[in-house]
Formats: sequence, structure tokens, C-alpha cells
Amino acid sequence: MYRFKVHGVQMSKGQPSLWTPVVYTFGHDNKETCKTWVNKIKTFLGIETDRPKNLLVFVNPMSGKRNGCQIWENVAPLFSQAEVKTKVIVTERAGHAFDAMTSITSRELASYDGVVAVGGDGLFNEILNSVLLSRHKAPYPPAPPDHDQTVDTHNDIVDSGPTVTMAEPLPSREDESPLLSSSLDESQVPNIAHDPEISFPNDQFRFGLIPSGSTDAIVICTTGARDPVTSALQIIIGKKLRLDIAQIVTWKTSQISKHEPRVRYTASFAGYGFYGDVITESEKYRWMGPKRYDYAGTKVFLRHRSYEAEVAFTKVEHEKTDTQANGRKLKTFWGLPKDPKRVPCRVNCHICNTNQTSDSHQESKLVTVKGRFLSIGAAVISCRNEKAPDGLVADAHLSDGFLHLILIKDCPRAFYLWHLMQLARKGGSPLDFDFVEHYKTTTFTFTSYGEESVWNVDGEVLLAHKLSAQVFRGLVNVFASGPQT
Repeated sequence: MYRFKVHGVQMSKGQPSLWTPVVYTFGHDNKETCKTWVNKIKTFLGIETDRPKNLLVFVNPMSGKRNGCQIWENVAPLFSQAEVKTKVIVTERAGHAFDAMTSITSRELASYDGVVAVGGDGLFNEILNSVLLSRHKAPYPPAPPDHDQTVDTHNDIVDSGPTVTMAEPLPSREDESPLLSSSLDESQVPNIAHDPEISFPNDQFRFGLIPSGSTDAIVICTTGARDPVTSALQIIIGKKLRLDIAQIVTWKTSQISKHEPRVRYTASFAGYGFYGDVITESEKYRWMGPKRYDYAGTKVFLRHRSYEAEVAFTKVEHEKTDTQANGRKLKTFWGLPKDPKRVPCRVNCHICNTNQTSDSHQESKLVTVKGRFLSIGAAVISCRNEKAPDGLVADAHLSDGFLHLILIKDCPRAFYLWHLMQLARKGGSPLDFDFVEHYKTTTFTFTSYGEESVWNVDGEVLLAHKLSAQVFRGLVNVFASGPQT
């Protein structure tokens, strides 16, 4: 009896989002018959265009529990079995992956079917920024208004009326390359005019993430599991999922700094106030590993600081039919009603697959909210993680073209604790409080007043006195299937 083995994948019966490798053994008493089957299977696999054949892999040995290299060693044999070539770079310092990617020409990048990060959300976003800063061309979002008046300390909303349009880029900035930091200049960015092979959006090139970080929110939201094997198998099979990306522009880092726009991209979350204070405080305790976030979070919570700020954003008004007996059409603002019906993002999500431009009943209004805030958050995805099982926004979607703006107004410490406890609960309702305002938006601006906090963007500190952000629907593709039901 002659035998051959076929390697495949299967989903866990108890946890459908978990994938595991499986091996099937076939046999026949005729050797040539076995060879024919093997050749046929290899031929069919060879013509599958979705499966990657050549990948660039970055491994962060210091992320999370500092086991990135061990995790890669565990999943690397799966890539070898699938005959997927991998070029592996182990990062040696912060910014190593960014520098390596910005030095790669588009022609060289096109030789890969994608780039994979073995690490946390920070490494993924570092690679994302290195690619998009030089290869994604789009107008900046509108800048915050330039005025020095003192903001009212009472929280209130100013509705500025309908019709908000995206501002055109100023002529003086047409030739200016977006910057991630002051150390990046045009000489570090490939010359796209002479190397035009890859630009974004791009249907072929994909990003991958094998989790070994502290929270791994991106991989949990895109695969449904915090499991390196599941992520590796979805990369090998060639799963493809569109992902919204937010572009954040810092116009001024402080009240006295020059007006100088700097750009950063994020696939997950940006937060000010509580979130910024936690990441700043946690830097003092890096020796504690991931536990430093719990310790720093407790210290920041006990301080209970609030900050004066003004946030202006587009609020999408959507006409939908009410199902009550009178059958009237009611206009509701997305995100305003308390306790809305949750429609979480899943595999083959109909919301993410809906053509947004086909809806002619959408209007937008510019709304300004000003006052004192404990935190201001902008979530691109739900940001599910082990400490917040439903994420910051349970019904956020991966590719619906919206940011979720979460404004936590100044309130008693006990109330804020209640909000945080709801975040930590499966099925909790962290947004159903009078001091919490939640809006769906496509763009917003931010201006701080008085004592300032910092922004936490994917775990990195970002100084911003004036900031604006916009979301690009499905800007990149990732190797993922979406979470199972």
C-alpha cells in the first residue's frame, strides 16, 4: 500500500473561531495512482491566487511576554509545509520595522504577497505606517478652527447645521510629505514617482498579524481568537478581509508650537485623557511587563483628572423606517440612542459588504462638543481584548467606513468606575450612561485648553494640542476571515 498525506485545517467545534491543523492520509496499491493524485492536488493549489507564496515577516522578540521568537518557531513549520517562502527579520530596536519598510522600494515590496507582523498591535501599526505614509495619497482632514477663546467648562453641544464637505489640501502643502515624527524626512521615503508599482488602496497586497502582544485587539477583532496557529493558518489559506484605517493629523503639538501637520495611521484606537495618562504612566514600569497597564491604570483612575477640550465632528443622519404601528419614517442619528440593537461584525458581514455610496438618504451635520472630559476615544474597530471582552464599542465594524467617537464627560469617580466595570463585563453596557456620549462619524477635530494630556495611539504617545482625523473605508486588506458567529 502506497500512502500520501494531505495537510488541511478544521474549525474547533466548541470555539468556531479557533482553527487547528489536521492531516489526512490516503492510500492506494498503485504507486502511479498516488503520484497522479499528489500532482493534481499540487496543481490546483498552485493556481489559487489568494494563497500567498512569498511573505516578508517581522518578529518582535520583546512584545508582550517577550515570546515572539518562540511563537514564530512554533508556527514556521506550517508555512514550510504549505511551501510558503518567508523572509524573516527579527527586530532589534523600536522603529526597526519602520526603517526597514521605508527603505524597501515598491518594486521590491511587490515581490511579496504581503507582510506579516509577529508581535502586538504596536508592531502591526508600525508596519502599517511605514507603508501608508509614502504610498497613500489623500487630502488632509479639515484642521481645527484657529481661535484662542476659553472653552466653556459646562458640557454642551452646538449644532452647526447641515452639509459638511471635506476640506481640500492647502496649496502650500501639496508637495509636503506626511511625517510620522520629526526624525523622518523625504530622503527616508522611497521616490514614488520613479517606483509606482504599489499604492493604496491595493486589492492584492495584504497585511498579516500573528499575536504575541499585550492585548492583541486587532487580531481578536479580525480572526475572533487570540491564537497564533489560527492566525498562521488563515494567512496560509489566503483569507482576505478589508479593514478601515484612520488617518490622524497633528497640526500643533502644544499651544506655542508652530503649525506643522504630521500624519499617523491607526487600525484600532486613539485616546486622550485617561488613555493617554495610562500609557504615559506605564512607561515608568516597563519592567513589569503587561501588568504595568493594570498598575498604571489604577494610579490614573485614582487621580481622576479631567481636561478641557473642544471636539467637532460630522454626524451622519440616516433615514430609516420605524417598525411601530404608525409606520412613520423617523430620522435618527447613528450612535445617539441608548442601548441600541447590537449587530456585531462577523464573517461575511453584510454591513461591511454594503456599498455605502448607494445610500442616497444620508446627510451630515457639523457638531461641536466642548467642556471637560475624563477621556476622549476614537475607535476604528471594536477593540475587543481579554480585559474588555466586547471591546470599547461592541457593534463597531471592520469595514463600514466609520469611527466611533466616545466622549466621557467629567463625572464622580464612582460613576466612572461603574463605566469601567461595564467595559470589563461580557454583555456589559459601558455606553449607556448620561456622562457618556457615543457618535458614529467619518471625521473629527480636537483642540485642547489649559492643562493638557497626551494621545495614546496604538500604545504610543502622541503630543497634540490641535488634531484632526478621518477614516478611509477598507483602505487595506488583511489575512483574516473575520470572527465566527
